Amino acid sequence: MNTALIRPIKTETDYRDALERAGALMSSQPNTPESDELEVLATLIELYEEKYFPIGLPDPIAAIEFRLEQSDRSTADLIPIIGSEYLVAEVMSKRQTLTLEMIRALHRQLDIPADILLQ
Repeated sequence: MNTALIRPIKTETDYRDALERAGALMSSQPNTPESDELEVLATLIELYEEKYFPIGLPDPIAAIEFRLEQSDRSTADLIPIIGSEYLVAEVMSKRQTLTLEMIRALHRQLDIPADILLQ
């Protein structure tokens, strides 16, 4: 992207050009025209990425698996939280949805954000 022509990012090519230009401006000194250009480009890049590469909340089951892995636990540790070995297997294989009671228990005992579990 040319410094004289900052414009909206509308295509993948525009996006790649903006990323390349932003990379070239990363070492610019604060309070210079180059740093101002970088700030504008960063805003444009962020808007494009939000529109075309949205990052949603993680899948609730993936969040549970991640938390178990983080805390060096296994799915067997979910039995007292969810209710039974069968129910744990059903939930983890996505054949059974999480109930509100399960969500509350997982949030409280594994500290998984409720908004992730509620989706």
